[in-house]
Amino acid sequence: MRRREFLKTAGLGLSAYALLPGFRVSRADIPSRKGRSIQGRKLNIACVGIGGRGKQDVDGVKRENIVALCDVHMTEVLQTVAASHPGAKVHRDYRKMLREMDEQIDAVVVSTPDHMHFPVAMLAMQMGKHVYVEKPIAHTVAEARQMTELARAQQVVTQCGNQGRANEGSRLLVEWVRAGAIGGVREVHCWTNRPIWPQGLDRPTMVEAVPDTLDWNGWLGVAPERPYNACYLPFKWRGWWDFGCGALGDMGCHIMNAPFWALDLKYPTSVEAVSSPVNRETAPKWSIVTYQFPARGAMPPVKLVWYDGGKMPPRPKELDAEQRLGGNGCYLIGDQGCILSPAIYCESVRLVPETAMQAFLPQRPAKTIPRIPGSNQWQEWIKACKGEGPPPGSNFDYSGPLSETVLMGNLALKTGKKVEWDGPNMRCTNLPEANELVRKKYREY
Repeated sequence: MRRREFLKTAGLGLSAYALLPGFRVSRADIPSRKGRSIQGRKLNIACVGIGGRGKQDVDGVKRENIVALCDVHMTEVLQTVAASHPGAKVHRDYRKMLREMDEQIDAVVVSTPDHMHFPVAMLAMQMGKHVYVEKPIAHTVAEARQMTELARAQQVVTQCGNQGRANEGSRLLVEWVRAGAIGGVREVHCWTNRPIWPQGLDRPTMVEAVPDTLDWNGWLGVAPERPYNACYLPFKWRGWWDFGCGALGDMGCHIMNAPFWALDLKYPTSVEAVSSPVNRETAPKWSIVTYQFPARGAMPPVKLVWYDGGKMPPRPKELDAEQRLGGNGCYLIGDQGCILSPAIYCESVRLVPETAMQAFLPQRPAKTIPRIPGSNQWQEWIKACKGEGPPPGSNFDYSGPLSETVLMGNLALKTGKKVEWDGPNMRCTNLPEANELVRKKYREY
């Protein structure tokens, strides 16, 4: 079924443009109906995108009632997951699934490639469904902003899949920074060993036969049409601009999360990047992206630098000689010291050098941020959906601006120039060509 036909027959009480990506949703088009009460029972969940990260997300919510599984690729992974949830209906098209199972679905987990996060999550939220969306929540800055605004208007419960937000280590880092353990923080460095997939490639010229198990048109979704080639999937889509967001998009919401939270960051005022050659098809093999954030109340301005593709930050002068930075992590430099987290999800956090950590231990601040049992981000979301807990820590009011910040790095990479940014108005003030990349065009399929 084509999108236009679906919009005419879905019976959602919405005008067609409200469901088409790229258009701002009008309040007049937002349905007023509320979902059924889900207190005291299991949540009815539909999962969209089952391969790769999607399988882990299904496992994360498996104690609830999985009513639907949706994927355009009928792989052995999907068959295995479906066998574990025999009551779930298997679909290939999320639009058809939502239309046919509207009354049976309370919430939707979105684990598709990045380019499909927005269309799936927006339709689900417009239908009044709670959503859990893998990081980054969107493919463009404008998409992240629209998703944040719609979630707020619809009053649905949202969560971004950046698991470190629920960790003990992230909470410790936030508490220590805000207690003044290292004084005012003016500099942050974040790095990753990604990409671990090919980048810096041109589009292949060879056209390959589409596997019988794959709906290639459905996999492309709103992305521009192109012939099938095995270089795109599985997993390798992350490096292609039409489908993914590169190493920065893959890991930024994880590794930037703790400093973003601790320092109460929101919109940067500028972003600039250096990298290996950038082409129209894929992200570069390596990049270094520098964000500048303004002062926030009593907090001073902050420079945050991102490194990927084998590039690493300078070793902090406070670091003990035998201590390594590791393949993924971040450190924060304050006026009175340094905090290091050498891990993707901020699982561990230390003041450096170790002598500073030992001196700090007896005077550590009290734990003031509520802890998430088992650091389980999926259960945090589920409890909130049932009205049994507060809004999740990575709800879109938080993870929307975080995703926007991450995705802004790609604006700097694609233009090759410094991007000066007006965050509240979502506008580049010095480069018209950057504003053209804030949004994108969508294929009707």
